[in-house]
Amino acid sequence: MINFRYHVVSLTAVFLALAIGLVVGTAALNGPVVDTLKDRVDALSKDNSNYRDQANQYRDELNRSQEFATQVSPALLNGKLTGRKILVVVLPSGKDYADGVSSMLEVAGATITGRVTIEDKFFDPANAYELLDLAERASQTTVPADKLPLNSDGVETSSALLALALLQKAPAVTDQDLTAVLTAYTEPGYIGVSKDMVPGAEATVVVSGLPPVDRDAGKKNQNAVTLTTQFSVNRPVVVAGNGIGEGNLISEVRGDPKLVKEVSTVDNVTTAYGQLATAMVTVERVVAAKVGQYGVSAGASALLPKAVG
Repeated sequence: MINFRYHVVSLTAVFLALAIGLVVGTAALNGPVVDTLKDRVDALSKDNSNYRDQANQYRDELNRSQEFATQVSPALLNGKLTGRKILVVVLPSGKDYADGVSSMLEVAGATITGRVTIEDKFFDPANAYELLDLAERASQTTVPADKLPLNSDGVETSSALLALALLQKAPAVTDQDLTAVLTAYTEPGYIGVSKDMVPGAEATVVVSGLPPVDRDAGKKNQNAVTLTTQFSVNRPVVVAGNGIGEGNLISEVRGDPKLVKEVSTVDNVTTAYGQLATAMVTVERVVAAKVGQYGVSAGASALLPKAVG
């Protein structure tokens, strides 16, 4: 008869056999498994080292390419904007690239009439009515309010006033009136301006970067387009920006059937190549009166424009 003691002995024998099997199996496999794992760790370590070296090489190549663009810029630009007056307008996301763009324009011989930095506050939809009222109060004799759009869009109206004050027009804007207009916007923090601003620019380069991503991003993006549109009224405009991100200014201009025929764009201003291209495109837009879309993002027809004599 099978009793309880039999079951205990049987179970004990089974567990003992399992234990012995595990010990024997581990002892038998321990050497090969450890060797295999060690080989894999060594291989991964070498891969990581290779990828790190490759990343360093790519960074060095990028730095060299940036240096190359800077070194060849005098030969490519060669004073082709000598005597031309260019205004630089910098959007909130374009501040890191404004110096590079201005430097390339100066290599081309351009006279920078000034740099206007548009602060995020200017594009905030909550300030639309204040901007509308400010445009009325900031108008001057040679920057008259009767030349402004008749609507309730504060960004459009204020952008039109700034364009009227900063760009060439007849009768010419006086230095005193320009100072008054700019002061009206700098004091409440809507814009920042460089020293020695002068009126009379014949073209504008707008420098932008990645688009905003906050809850008001859609409206801010549209406001950036509105500002760009006002500066393009009867005057050449080049937008140097970044073609990445939903609603970025480059894609908005290229997607607008009217603006794409009036405003030139460069979508890789984050690089020295893009900054060089911006100056070349400005030459094409101002000297040859041609409009083109350049860079590496969707809608670009070429990396660079053809050289303009």
